[in-house]
Amino acid sequence: MSDKMINILLVEDDEIDIMNVRRAFKKNNVTNPLHITNNGIEALEYLHKVHANDPINAPKIILLDLNMPKMGGIEFLKVLRSEESLKNISVFVMTTSNEDNDKVEAFNFNVAGYILKPLSMEQFMEVVSTLNSFWKLCEFPN
Repeated sequence: MSDKMINILLVEDDEIDIMNVRRAFKKNNVTNPLHITNNGIEALEYLHKVHANDPINAPKIILLDLNMPKMGGIEFLKVLRSEESLKNISVFVMTTSNEDNDKVEAFNFNVAGYILKPLSMEQFMEVVSTLNSFWKLCEFPN
């Protein structure tokens, strides 16, 4: 496995969850660049800017919370999947919502996975390790 420097976007409004993701990346030696936005609107603005200026280095993976202010995760997915330049980004939902309706809606927008929080820190480390293995194995178009 080669180390692929795939940019990752974390869309999360909770500072503790952001800190936990950073900690899990560090402990798992995940060196991929991690970009952070706090809601769906900020994420779309960021993605539009990156795709306009540097599409080759645009994020290929999004870690997405569903419950956020301004624009939540499901609404973000709806917009993301409707835009030609963004629709193929792999999205993993990481949320506290265990509602079947949220799971169905997320999978209807072709998410790559649905991960429930809160996990213990040990479980979260395993999740990040598994995600790291996934994106190292995957081939992404430029």
